[in-house]
Amino acid sequence: MSLSILIVDDEKNARENIAAFLTKKEFEVLEAGDIKTAKKTLEAGSADIVLLDVQLPDGLGTTLLEETATNPGRPPIILITAHGDIDMAVEAMKNGAHDFLQKPIKFDRLEQSIERAGKSVTMRRELDHLRQAQQGNNFVLGSSEAMKDAMHQAERAAQVAASVLITGETGTGKEVLAQAIHRMGPRADKPFIAINCAAIQSTMIESELFGHEAGAFTGADKRKPGLMEVANDGILFLDEISSMPPDMQAKLLRALEERAFRRMGGTTEIKVDVQILAASNRDLPKMVGEEEFRSDLYFRLKVVDVDLPPLRDRKQDIPEFVGFFVNELNARMGLNITDITPKALEALMAHEWPGNIRELRNTIERAMLFCDEAAIDISHLPADLVRTPKKRSTT
Repeated sequence: MSLSILIVDDEKNARENIAAFLTKKEFEVLEAGDIKTAKKTLEAGSADIVLLDVQLPDGLGTTLLEETATNPGRPPIILITAHGDIDMAVEAMKNGAHDFLQKPIKFDRLEQSIERAGKSVTMRRELDHLRQAQQGNNFVLGSSEAMKDAMHQAERAAQVAASVLITGETGTGKEVLAQAIHRMGPRADKPFIAINCAAIQSTMIESELFGHEAGAFTGADKRKPGLMEVANDGILFLDEISSMPPDMQAKLLRALEERAFRRMGGTTEIKVDVQILAASNRDLPKMVGEEEFRSDLYFRLKVVDVDLPPLRDRKQDIPEFVGFFVNELNARMGLNITDITPKALEALMAHEWPGNIRELRNTIERAMLFCDEAAIDISHLPADLVRTPKKRSTT
């Protein structure tokens, strides 16, 4: 990635020394001797990273830092001074400084700081690109290698209407993948019916799945089609299949094998053509070994087996999800938030996300609720996601 670095320092020799070092490292170098010139360069969008001195002829560099604090397009700023102290460093960090260095500058330390800032620039560019690519999309899965593999398997399964077992922790996007399979396959214009097996009482799941005739049980005053019947020619998504009672597992297996079933209290066999997608956040092989889940149903469901990794193992997908959620929530919440600051994005990338993508979406929704600017900043994020910068030693 080619990066341009703006050096803002009134000392010509200092600028030239830093410029010579950065040029050898194959960075494009821009120079400014005062705040006025630096502002023009920033307004033109020419700089990816800024090295900003504090003492300048027309004011303090920290003033420029404060004035641009709410600018969503501001590049990462590394503050450089021979007159600084710990209090100034902390205040600079509060105003969004990416880092704080003291003169005389150690080039190895400068290189490390620029490398970290470069990662922020990369994430922002990726976010901008993905925001444009996502226009018109109503779902996103990620572009990490693990998700590319998952999508490849999903596409093959969609085309041949094979049964798919989707596994992964809670919040990893199992239903989103199921919906993607629906959209990618020849059944895209047919029903997609989802049923959460864990949310239905065990005594009612047979009625929900297969339906019932009038008088089948107390309160059944009229015929009700089951969801498998409603999903005919389309897709039936059985979420949290591991919660299905053993007796229902046997009835479901028979319906899948025979492609037919009877409503509760009925005698007529109903033929269906349904692609089955199932999902579980539990260890089904372990449940099979402990005889908590039928092995024959397990193998019937996993013609194609797709395991979704947790978000902590594919953090490179976070910028894509952030861009998607911002676009989606803007429309729903009536907002016009267009960006996220590098500091905020870094905090999201550093978090371990025990609640996975669902937690990330909730976090972005909360941030947007408290954001009155054009960009989500670190102050809009929950406290447990924000890491307070450590004070740097002056020695």
